[in-house]
Amino acid sequence: MLYPGKSTGFQTKAFRRQCIDIKIECRGVCGSDVHSINGGWGEVPLPLCVGHEVIGKAVKVGSKASTVKVGDRVGVEAQIQSCMECKQCKSDNENYCPKKVDSYGAPYPDGTIAQGGYASHIRTHEYSTFPIPDSIPSIEAAPMMCAGLTVYSPLVRAGVGAGKKVAIGGIGALGHFAIMFANALGAEVTAISHSTKKKEAALRLGAKPFVCSRDKDWAQPLAFEFDYVLNSADMGHKVNMKDSHQLLNVGAELHHVGLPDAPLPELMVQDFASNGSKMGTSHIGRRTEALAMLKLAADKNLKPMIETVEISEDGCKKVVRGVHDNAVRYRYTLTNYDKAFGKGEQV
Repeated sequence: MLYPGKSTGFQTKAFRRQCIDIKIECRGVCGSDVHSINGGWGEVPLPLCVGHEVIGKAVKVGSKASTVKVGDRVGVEAQIQSCMECKQCKSDNENYCPKKVDSYGAPYPDGTIAQGGYASHIRTHEYSTFPIPDSIPSIEAAPMMCAGLTVYSPLVRAGVGAGKKVAIGGIGALGHFAIMFANALGAEVTAISHSTKKKEAALRLGAKPFVCSRDKDWAQPLAFEFDYVLNSADMGHKVNMKDSHQLLNVGAELHHVGLPDAPLPELMVQDFASNGSKMGTSHIGRRTEALAMLKLAADKNLKPMIETVEISEDGCKKVVRGVHDNAVRYRYTLTNYDKAFGKGEQV
């Protein structure tokens, strides 16, 4: 496993019977990469190769792996392994496994640190590896592996669909997927953003209407309006939570998938009382949801809004700075891995 511009490799975990080795074709660039690099989420083990949202070709398949064969085009989510034995795993909630291993920066049981996709190859468990439908281009499938799944999972678990009114706050990498998926699931979708520059894209993705949260008293006409509000911005610590809760119908939920560097604003229990509202969050999604998401995207020909950048030292600098500065519309995919790493197929 090599990374761009260097000859140094990383230690990989031992290849086991359900492991898959993947030669990376492209990968999406996630905000978590930036939070890890700048220390926003705390210390990380160094040296570290960040990056998930991997798409590539399976070049080695363990003897007990049954869902992938050599040569398959596959994707890897933000979680690379779970124990498959605890009650969470056995109830189809392996994304909440207490022994889960994230795709980078997390220790395996043997102490090896998982390394991510700014590299030539990645080694994963078959259960965290998904076949990509032929009709979805790799550069579009890549950001679905984290950004897409992170919003798809809570939407479907909340029963979002026909007859539901949903608000999506924050029109960025996560939010643009949330609008697209909620609309495809049949819900009536309202997009909320502090920037009117996002309006055209939000409407094109399926929102109607668009609401600017910088307008004075913007939330008042929308009181009790929504069955579900998804906050996808990682600037939740700067959001007026009282306004957001005001939007909710009786018993409805404000759900956060953007993970800020700082604590959320202080709230009183009383702030939830006027409409019996709830607040929650979630962690990526489970395998069954990933497969269903990919099928929905293929069946409805859903197209995320992405920018491609060749992987290189300069390319990596560009995308990390672009995500940090919120300059991307709306997800980067790093490409041309063969040019950076060569065409060798083994880790």
